[in-house]
Amino acid sequence: MPRTLFVLPLLLFGAIAAYFAVGLTKDPRLLPSALIDKPAPDFTLPSLHAGKLGLAKTDLGGEVKLVNVFASWCVPCKVEHPILMRFAEINKTPLYGINYKDRKTDAIAWLKQLGDPYQRIGQDLSGRVGIEWGVYGVPETYVIDRDGRIRYRHVGPILPKVMEETILPLIEELNK
Repeated sequence: MPRTLFVLPLLLFGAIAAYFAVGLTKDPRLLPSALIDKPAPDFTLPSLHAGKLGLAKTDLGGEVKLVNVFASWCVPCKVEHPILMRFAEINKTPLYGINYKDRKTDAIAWLKQLGDPYQRIGQDLSGRVGIEWGVYGVPETYVIDRDGRIRYRHVGPILPKVMEETILPLIEELNK
């Protein structure tokens, strides 16, 4: 039997093994975003609360802001909510919310029960704005700089370590 018949499967196996070995070394929590360092997408959302302001791209310039995408049906959103409440209490950085594919009554009841840390909340019933932002799933949080550019994206619930070691230092740096 020719030697190439034995070498070819070995080479093929080696290539596949190398491909998977490289893939397994990557952090699955890090999802790349094409929007990092680019302006936030153009959007306008109605307010979740009657008589209050909604949320639009024009609201994102001028100062550093945190934008959190959440929903009342999202269990990890409930996990991060106390951290967002604390952030809103002690930090001067505006915190805006995008209520994602959620019923208005459910979202309002959820915020009434847990507290409302957001200065503005836009309601994204269809999920169109979430798609434009590249939302992979809720919760997601974005740090927006003074020019309205997305500087950081966090996928999943914000835990104290992420807030203290990543988000707060970035906000401080962007405010200089």
